[in-house]
Order: sequence, then structure tokens, then C-alpha cells
Amino acid sequence: MTTPDHSVAIIGAGPGGICAAVLLKKKGIDDFVILDRADDFGGSWRDNHYPGLGVDVPGFTYQYSFARNPEWTRLFPKGGEVFEYHRSVARTFDLYDKARWGVNIEREVWDHDAGLWRLTAADGSEITARYVISAIGAYIRAKEDPGIPGYLDFAGKILRPNSWDHDYNLTGKRVAIIGTGASSVQITPSIAPQVDALEVFQRTPVWALPKPDFPMPAPARRVVGAPGIGPLLSGIANVVVEAALRLVYQTPRPLFRALAPRFDDVARRLYSVYLSVVVADPSTRKRLMPGYGPLGKRPTLSNSFLQAFNRPNVTLVDEAIEKIVPEGIITRDGALRRFDAIVLATGYHLFSDPESYVEGTVVGRDGFDLGKFYNEERLQAYQSVSVPKLPNRWMLVGPYSWIGTGWHELVEISSTHATNIIAEARRRGEEIAEVREQAHRDYHSMIRRNDENIDYYFNTVNRGLRTYYVNSVGDMPYIRPTSLFEARRDSRTPDLNAYQFHAPAVADVAGQNHTDTEISA
Repeated sequence: MTTPDHSVAIIGAGPGGICAAVLLKKKGIDDFVILDRADDFGGSWRDNHYPGLGVDVPGFTYQYSFARNPEWTRLFPKGGEVFEYHRSVARTFDLYDKARWGVNIEREVWDHDAGLWRLTAADGSEITARYVISAIGAYIRAKEDPGIPGYLDFAGKILRPNSWDHDYNLTGKRVAIIGTGASSVQITPSIAPQVDALEVFQRTPVWALPKPDFPMPAPARRVVGAPGIGPLLSGIANVVVEAALRLVYQTPRPLFRALAPRFDDVARRLYSVYLSVVVADPSTRKRLMPGYGPLGKRPTLSNSFLQAFNRPNVTLVDEAIEKIVPEGIITRDGALRRFDAIVLATGYHLFSDPESYVEGTVVGRDGFDLGKFYNEERLQAYQSVSVPKLPNRWMLVGPYSWIGTGWHELVEISSTHATNIIAEARRRGEEIAEVREQAHRDYHSMIRRNDENIDYYFNTVNRGLRTYYVNSVGDMPYIRPTSLFEARRDSRTPDLNAYQFHAPAVADVAGQNHTDTEISA
């Protein structure tokens, strides 16, 4: 048997990579490496540090179950505090010694004869590992090209949420923000008091709901940190999520189809009342009103985004952008709007987009190409983590994985599944584990059945809406249409019969159907 450089390679040092590493350690597996293209833990919280950055869920739901933090200074923590939380978890579990920074993995190829993965970095170096855990996250990379002609011609300053230049002084500047997603909702009110003029370019209005945020004084932090209180709060939140998920995917189809449009209509009426309270100008208020349901796009929480449009120096622009020129932005009506700086808050390439999986970057058994498979057969994965013909490889944020909770719950579920299978393979001495094609097909069929109400909501009730919940082929692989508690249970006690285990020495036989070493768990 060929000895790899490492037993396990974790690609990515964000929340998922940290979680997988800790769970490996808890199982007594210490021969692993964490590979990341940057220079520290934290993932998106390391890369993003724009003004106003913060989480949009309460802190007690945005943490690991094995590293609860009673010291959040706000109910909805700010970005810097979240970044430091992840770094502190990495320090607590001695993960810095396991990390290799500045390693950008560009290709993963399964070596059938050696029974290991060969990982090729951008500098041409190779790292081998028996097992690979892909922890690159949900927001794979920011969109370099905003899809607007001429953005490279702008003579002023370009600012991006994922690479904010804090040395650039916005005081007295004329600034444009393109986009009204989560980043823009936080950036807009944060810089509005500083700039001379701020114009927010909107393609689709966003639902910006009130945010029940407040500082957490020391007495409140002591209560949250009391034994059992943190798990209790998380448990209550999970029960709410569980009820909502079951309501969506278990409601009888005819009933759901009757109620979904009514739900959206009532929600819009209520939101219209809310807008009338917080936005003074009737014209601006009308243009901020979404024409779709509250679940059609990612809802945002803010007590200051909508209110920012009451400021005399903030303007909402819903005229389509024609192009960007050196002086600023030309809209479709022919008007030139001059700016000193433009903020491109235009989104990310996501894990749920088939285009994010490039042909030739992940190649498994018998030449199986993940990018080709996903772009031809659509996104799918057993328990959202594993794919047939990709032995010993798991994704922590895979197709149909977001379960409605904070991301830490999601990556704990997927990491638990992956580390349990790795531990079982090592226990058996049959170190190759691959999900069976039949198990994969049965699981995906169940997902598609459960997905029918969600599909109806997005593709019928809110047809034509541009939303990252719906990818380019009309699927919704962002959302996992199953029970949260069932997903957690399935990860803690995975169905071992869904996998084929064998040793590298019998790979030639196993590569066909693995019948010689099928398990009898």
C-alpha cells in the first residue's frame, strides 16, 4: 500500500475546515493537514471585513456545539468578533500546527492503484492524502466580473466586500453601491454618514426586516454562559427551524399550492405597512417594495438600511445600468452619474451553481469527472456530502445541504458524517470507502420528491425571480428539503451499508462493483 503524505487532507480553513479537523481529533485521527490559499483561519470572516459586517442570526446559533461562546458582545455579533471566535477555536484545538498556508489546490485526482488522492497546488507542487474533505464553503469566490460592461475602465476607486480597502478615505466622496444583497444592506448605512453622496443601484428590491439586535451586557453574558443555557437556546432555535422545514416539504401538494401565494400576498401587505413607517419618501418607498415573496431571495435583517434612504445624501437608483465609464456609471436612460468610488456588491459564485464545478478539477475512479457530471446531470450527492466514483472524498457544503440553521450546524452534520466513515474505514482496515450508486440514486430521488413544494414556490409562485436559491438549470440545490433532526441523526449513525469498503490491494476488483468486499454492517 502506498503511503500518502497525510491520512486526511482538509481543503479550506473556514468554519467547515475547523469543524472537520476538531472532529478528526476527537476520533483520535491526528495525521491530517489543513490546506488554505490564505494565511489564517476564518474563511469568509477572514476575507470579508467591510463596514458594517455582521451575522444575520443570533450568536447562540452561530457557533460550534463543542465550542460555545458565551462572550458575544451583541445578540447578532459583528464580523471582527466572529473572525476572532474561529481563530480562538483553532488555537484551543491546536490546529495552527496542522495548517499549511498559501496553498491553493487547483486539481484533485484519485490514484486508483495507490488508493489515494493526488492534490495539485497552483505552484505545481503535489500533496497526497488517503482521504479528502473539501471544506471550501458555500461562497466559493466573489464575482470578479459584475457582468457590467466597462467596469475595468472606471478611473476612480473600486471597492469590494471581500477585499475592502480601509486606507481609502470615503469622507466627502461621491459613491455608488451596485447591488442590494446582504453586503449592500450592511455597507450602505455604515458609510452613508461619511460620504458626500451615496447612490444605491437596485435591480431587485430586497426584504429588509427589523433586526432584534442589542448589546449583551455582562449579566446577560453570564446567563447565556450558565450550564445548559447555550444548548437550550440552540435547541429552541432548531425546533423552530424543524417546524418550518416540515411545514414546507410535508404539507400536501394541493394545500401548499393553494396557501403559498396567499402567504406571499399577506407578507407583502404587512411589509408595505412597515415601509410606510420607516421610509419617508413615497416614491422611494414604492421602489423598495419587493414584488416577490419573502422567501424568494435571502431575506436580510437591518434596522438602518431602509432608514438610510431618509438621509438627504442617499438616493435609490432603479434605472438599469448600461455601462461603467471612467467618470462613473451610465444608466439605460442615457444619464451619466459621476462617482469617485464604486462598491461592487454583486455576489459570489456559489456551491449550488453547476458552473462552479470546472471540468478537470476533480477526477475520480475510472476517469469520473465531477465538473462534467454536475454540468450534465445536475447537482446531487448522497447526504449532501459524497458522490459515487469519488472514493474517500466528502464535501462539507454540497448539493442540497443548507438546512435552515446557522452554518455551524450544517458543517457539524456533514463533518460528522465524513469523519464517521473515515473512522469506520480505518477500523476495518479497508481504507477505501465509496458511496454505492444505488444508495446515491435512492437518496437523490427522495430529495427530488421532498423538493416539489420548494420547486413550486420558486419556479411557479415566484417565477422569473433572479435568486441564488435557484441555479442556472432551475434547480434549488442550495436548500436541503429534509428534517434537521433526521439529518443530524443520519450523520451521527450513518448507514454503513450505503458505502462500499475495501483495501487498496483489491482496488482492481472493487473498481468494478466491489462485490468481493461488500460490508455486512
